[in-house]
Amino acid sequence: MSATRRLLALTVLSAALLAAPPLGARDRRMPAGRPGAGTANPSALVAAEIALNRRAREKGRYDAMRKFAADEAVLFAPAPVLAEDWLRGQEEPADGLRWDSAEIWMSCDGTLGLTQGGWTRADGSFGAYATIWKKREKKSEYRWVLNLSLPSAEPVEVPDFLTGKVTDCPAPQPWSTSRKKAEDEIKVTADGPPTQGRSDDGTLRWRYATAPSGKTVLTVSLLTGGGLQQLAFEAGARTGDTRP
Repeated sequence: MSATRRLLALTVLSAALLAAPPLGARDRRMPAGRPGAGTANPSALVAAEIALNRRAREKGRYDAMRKFAADEAVLFAPAPVLAEDWLRGQEEPADGLRWDSAEIWMSCDGTLGLTQGGWTRADGSFGAYATIWKKREKKSEYRWVLNLSLPSAEPVEVPDFLTGKVTDCPAPQPWSTSRKKAEDEIKVTADGPPTQGRSDDGTLRWRYATAPSGKTVLTVSLLTGGGLQQLAFEAGARTGDTRP
């Protein structure tokens, strides 16, 4: 990490959070995201990633993933699995993984967020990642509910100026609202890990589908500019090193 750069959070983060730099993250100034009528605060996701990275540096990556995972968290190894089950008993990898966030999105009400960026390993391999973060009820802290990491053809370009983005607010519903909200909530069932989720206000949603071939496509839908923007992350069936 370059010692000549500084990290300026979207809003002022506590000195304790900034005392130690995130694992592998470059110090970057971060202008404030667009204000909305809701309670979105993208800097909270910056704080969550800083805390996760510090824990990974001090205790190990899998330990950090367990510490900051929601009960229903899903990761891909490479098939989707409940993080709690997969991480239990895993030995810490010594692969020198480093990652940098390149984009941050948060729902208008602040209940759900997306961070995405790139990673590199000590052997020179690289790829992309996407993480969905969920705000814990009655608390201001965030826990990750989905993490997808995949190889990429080129290293992910990480900007020096990282801007937190907020969905449109207040939000009309361009998607179907005929179903009850409870049917859209993330739930752990006997059928396996959850495959979709949404913010409480419906302005940010995620869903993934896995084909029999093993290829998985994660789609994140964002209400912005008066319409829907969709971000897609595609992970093919992999062989060899399948660690997240």
